[in-house]
Amino acid sequence: MFDIGASELLVIAIVAIVVIGPKDMPLALRTAGRWIGKMRRISAHFRSGLDAMIREAEMEEMDRKWREQNEAIMAKYPADQMTPLEAPSAESAPANTATAEARSDASGAESERENAAPEGAEGTPESDRKEV
Repeated sequence: MFDIGASELLVIAIVAIVVIGPKDMPLALRTAGRWIGKMRRISAHFRSGLDAMIREAEMEEMDRKWREQNEAIMAKYPADQMTPLEAPSAESAPANTATAEARSDASGAESERENAAPEGAEGTPESDRKEV
């Protein structure tokens, strides 16, 4: 951001040691660190606010485009010109009936398998009783 090189940082450090002194240097660095942290938090908050405003503007733009497209479609196909779909013809009816019968047969076979006794079962509890 400021494009400060290593040699420039070294000059700043030497001047700081001479001006501030080695005794007060830790306190000065701690204070500088707090200020830098505060500036970073403020800039992050500002950046997140800008991002939110940009997202909101993009959403408004998309909503506007959607409304325009919807109006164009509604103008092209008005509701009063819409007609209901036609009933299926007689030729396709037997094929649909056969398909429906096949589905019902398959579901019936599945329910019979579910109700059947598991493999290896000897019998019902009544048959397991021993006669005395």
